[in-house]
Amino acid sequence: MAAGERNEPEAAAGPLLATARERKLCKEGCPGCRLDEMNKTKTGIPYLNFFYVWVVCLCAALPIQSLFPYLYFMIRDLKVAKQEQDIGFYAGFVGATYFLGRTISAVPWGIFADKYGRKPCIVISILSVIVFNTLFGLSTTYWMAIVTRGLLGLLCGILGPIKAYASEVCRKEHQALGISLVTSSRAIALVIGPAIGGFLAQPAKKYPGLFSEESIFGRFPYFLPCFVISVLAAGACLACIWLPETLHMYHDDKVEAIEEMEAQVVDSTSEDRKAKQSGSGRMASTKDLLKNWQLMSAITLYCVFSLHDTAYLEIFSLWAVSSRKYRGLSFTSQEVGTVLAISGFGVLVYQLLIYPLLAKYAGLVKPFRSAAVLSILLLATYPFMANLYGVELKVLINIASLLKNMFAATITIACNILQNTAVAQEQRGVANGISVTLMSIFKAVAPAAAGILFSWAQKNITGLFLPGDQILFWMLNMVSVIGLSLTFKPFFSMPSALK
Repeated sequence: MAAGERNEPEAAAGPLLATARERKLCKEGCPGCRLDEMNKTKTGIPYLNFFYVWVVCLCAALPIQSLFPYLYFMIRDLKVAKQEQDIGFYAGFVGATYFLGRTISAVPWGIFADKYGRKPCIVISILSVIVFNTLFGLSTTYWMAIVTRGLLGLLCGILGPIKAYASEVCRKEHQALGISLVTSSRAIALVIGPAIGGFLAQPAKKYPGLFSEESIFGRFPYFLPCFVISVLAAGACLACIWLPETLHMYHDDKVEAIEEMEAQVVDSTSEDRKAKQSGSGRMASTKDLLKNWQLMSAITLYCVFSLHDTAYLEIFSLWAVSSRKYRGLSFTSQEVGTVLAISGFGVLVYQLLIYPLLAKYAGLVKPFRSAAVLSILLLATYPFMANLYGVELKVLINIASLLKNMFAATITIACNILQNTAVAQEQRGVANGISVTLMSIFKAVAPAAAGILFSWAQKNITGLFLPGDQILFWMLNMVSVIGLSLTFKPFFSMPSALK
């Protein structure tokens, strides 16, 4: 009799829950319900929505990737550095402020997107690109550049919500494609961004026949690349008009009461209690995720190598354009943009065609470790490239940059796969939120630290046990060595799904 009584609430909860779910699916005025109904009837890939997602992601990533080819010259022209060796010091903080702003706002933007919808978050983020990226290009003082860059990072909260949106705007069988669009748009930004920054900065000097020194592009030599990106962002903002909202937004007391009853019934059973403790439930807490060593070891690796990659990009861009007397390459912003664009295109091809086969036959960890070791050996050769000139230098630096970025892509993709396979599907949103927040902290530290280290290296070219530029790349390699050591036990734990 007791057993029968225990089963009655569960039996009663089933029809109530089914009714609640039906009402949720058919709730009038709810944009999420309306989209779910559309996805039921349309089984094909939502190409148009995916295209909008791709364009939005591209416009959000371009301000980051376009900066590095001309940052050195911008800081020089703002006349904040008292001597040439100090340019790297000040440039580092410009790069860091964006990531610092993103670190502060990542979690609040996620909460905002969960409460008010994905679409408002996306629109505000794109508007922030239009406004603050434009103002950054019009900066006349160092502090104006710092403030506009920081506000751009603070108000562009698209990184986390767009991943959720890409998986919600389509049917379940197309979610992987939606997420891959987010990644591929950033890969395209690696190609387009440096090209825009390198070729369009200082247009009056490079293209005097098209732009005069008296024009706005002559008076603000770094406005044109920012303006072009802002125009693209304005087009993306218009495309947002047709973006459907994916969040379920309604308040039904009866439905909520039924869900509360269901939760009480579920909590009363021992099986569901065990499932909740193991982290497979939808309501797994952040505390449980922080105790998941497989997840946290993967996130730690991701953060360490994110710091390394961001610091490398900062140092490479500053080193390539700095004077030969400081052991630099004396490249123009156009030449740096070309090198980075070629590398970005090569990485895109590598991600699409080569890495999937590599991961299929060699797994994740072996290519990861091999890439880390080869990256260390490759970076050790960089200081000696300052002894080369002409075509020989350009060919070798392009090959080295391409290989370095391919190694970085191998590590980054592996880290993302390790993170997502370390948790259940229902927990991946929270897990990626933790990852983005921690990663942003490391990316905020990287440019500032790299700029300070670069400035110190240029002031200490001679007089030490090694030239300053060799110490610079040696310190960068130490980060990779730390990351590589973290791929072994007891620091690293392979997710069960991959064993």
